[in-house]
Amino acid sequence: MPPLIAPRLLAWYDRHRRDLPWRAPPGRLNDPYFVWLSEIMLQQTTVATVGPYFRAFLDRWPTVKRLAAAPLDDVLHAWQGLGYYARARNLHACAKAVAERHGGRFPETEAALLALPGIGTYTAAAVAAIAFDRVATVVDGNVERVVARLFALETPMPEVKPEIRRLAAMLTPESRPGDFAQAMMDLGATVCTPKSPKCILCPIREDCRAAAAGIAGDLPRRAAKKARPQRYGIAFWLLRDDGAVLLRKRPEKGLLGGMTEVPSTPWRTEPWSLREALPEAPEPASWRLLPGRVEHVFTHFSLEIGVAVARVGKAAAGDWCPTMALHTKALPTIMKKICRHALDGMGPQQ
Repeated sequence: MPPLIAPRLLAWYDRHRRDLPWRAPPGRLNDPYFVWLSEIMLQQTTVATVGPYFRAFLDRWPTVKRLAAAPLDDVLHAWQGLGYYARARNLHACAKAVAERHGGRFPETEAALLALPGIGTYTAAAVAAIAFDRVATVVDGNVERVVARLFALETPMPEVKPEIRRLAAMLTPESRPGDFAQAMMDLGATVCTPKSPKCILCPIREDCRAAAAGIAGDLPRRAAKKARPQRYGIAFWLLRDDGAVLLRKRPEKGLLGGMTEVPSTPWRTEPWSLREALPEAPEPASWRLLPGRVEHVFTHFSLEIGVAVARVGKAAAGDWCPTMALHTKALPTIMKKICRHALDGMGPQQ
């Protein structure tokens, strides 16, 4: 039978809860829009990074209806720097669904939340528990770590995830489930940290099997990481005589979907020669490769991309952007790197 940790953990939370911009003051319910927006932003991103973005989004779109009415390109542009841009597209789609299907009010149940675009098991549980105080099992990376240590689970990640979720569900109380979820997350973020956990400060230390065995810092176990695949490409920086550069929009589906990019070859497992890449160029021109490469690491692969440059006078229609206005475009980080490499490589004469 799992230990009864909720009373002690909630008492600790009442004294030590983090002050976060999306959290309501003690004793008040959290705004569902704030909870949902913050949880989407926090996926694969730190609290410190998300704070300024969250405030900027609220300043610009203070309600889910306002966000739903915004152009997608504006949302993608505001998302720059948070990465994983599919989240921004799903964020916008979800806002529109809440506005159109639910009159701008988030549904309260996990099942109804799961029916919205871009909301998965974790986010549905988080919104249901934290915004509506519904009994729901919220399991993020912090909670996984706390539970793995509390029960001294030796099975490595990710195989142990179903067992962690089962045990977390048994720990979740019927009273204050939203605060309990946030308490578990705060405990993992501030005390039960990945390295050098502060066990002496932990309110549930007496029940922690890993602390008793002296192995808290070793859990959860991790399976050996597989080598990250390497991919290669060549980007084409085409500069018009008036100082504008040719850009294009990526397909809506797939990696960086809907984002603006510098035209490039497909990204593949073999390096490209310039001669081989020329059929992929946006226009015939006197292309030359700049020295050096742009490197970027995605979740599932590493990318090394060369930058070919050329100048044209009159050119075909397209999305031509003055180089001084590149900051107005929804450019993902890899494209910003390509732009910097091209601007540095072509020198001040442009």
